[in-house]
Amino acid sequence: MNNFFKLNNILILCFLFCFSTIASSEVSSQKNSVNMKHILEHIQAFYVDEVNTQKLNSSAVDSVLKQLDPYSEYLDEQELEDLFNITNGHYTGLGIEVEIRDEHIVIISSISNSPAAQAGLKQGDILLSVNGQTVINKPIKQVASLISKTKKSAVNLSIARSGFSTPISFEVERQLIELETVNSELDRAGYVYLRIMSFNNHTLHDVARHIAKLKNENGLPLRGLLLDLRDNPGGILDSAVAVSDLFLRNGIIVSTKGRFYDANHTFTANNDDILNGAPIVVLINKGSASAAEILAGALKDNKRATIVGTRSYGKGSVQSLIPLGNGQTALKLTTAKYYTPSGVSIDGVGITPDIAIVQSSLSQSDKIAIMKQSQGKENQSFTADFSDIQLVKAQKILKQ
Repeated sequence: MNNFFKLNNILILCFLFCFSTIASSEVSSQKNSVNMKHILEHIQAFYVDEVNTQKLNSSAVDSVLKQLDPYSEYLDEQELEDLFNITNGHYTGLGIEVEIRDEHIVIISSISNSPAAQAGLKQGDILLSVNGQTVINKPIKQVASLISKTKKSAVNLSIARSGFSTPISFEVERQLIELETVNSELDRAGYVYLRIMSFNNHTLHDVARHIAKLKNENGLPLRGLLLDLRDNPGGILDSAVAVSDLFLRNGIIVSTKGRFYDANHTFTANNDDILNGAPIVVLINKGSASAAEILAGALKDNKRATIVGTRSYGKGSVQSLIPLGNGQTALKLTTAKYYTPSGVSIDGVGITPDIAIVQSSLSQSDKIAIMKQSQGKENQSFTADFSDIQLVKAQKILKQ
């Protein structure tokens, strides 16, 4: 795409979005541009204190982009470097994934073996302050900046946790974190559980490597795949397309549509099915977004998998990186919407599962029945965690 690099949003944001178009004449557009330039010049010349004009310009750009949608933003040099590091599978930080709920920053997961996990941060913890600065009603970008730009290696976090009447304080060391996007498990009957946590430049290789390893361990063709995309916030569009192609012999994977020529593209399957037609069940929930929805939509519309769980998030847009100046900064701009193979936009709607499974509790009789089934080689379960009813029921559907 020339100087454009397509990617999907990596952070989970707990609100929907829409585009607003403002009709204006060329004259008024030029006038607004001149006014903005003059305003910044006057501030620089006459304001009582010295002003960092680069920061002021960035704030002006942020203000404009906020009028478009939550995913378009200006990336300074550090933010652009962080984004490239994440897409390449590593970054320096604490190892937490967060989302906004009711004006609060809520931890949805701590990466395994990360500083956050080792410190004891848990899913559901509410972030109150970073190094003494409140983060209540603050955007995720600002909170991330407080963490990444601190001069100390240790970050002090104040956390509200269910069951505690007062905030809990944590000292968490920032470290280089290698992002593992895939883990897997093989049961004794030849069925595979594969979880994809996000989509980066290594995900295709990791999925293919896990499948090849499990094929070798099984010694026979794999009998089926349970693909867990729950709480997968997405990642790179090309990665989602490539992983989809692993399981499809032909057909459309996804199409994108936008106003400029290179935003319009149809991606099709070109490779053999890595599972040779073995059944697939895909698990999704409201935390499955963007690239995860592309994969689920491709497998659903091509009749390649049964989708189970709850409706996905509904982030159906594509962002492009547009380099600015010398390429050290960039705009991350929404340039297209994507459509599933059936031509449907899931933006603000999400993927509807073929079989709805809510995350409730198993009855004691169901637990006993599953335990009895699991005693035989043919029905050996991936997990004995009966609190994850979606996973337990998905296994049953896969093996029917």
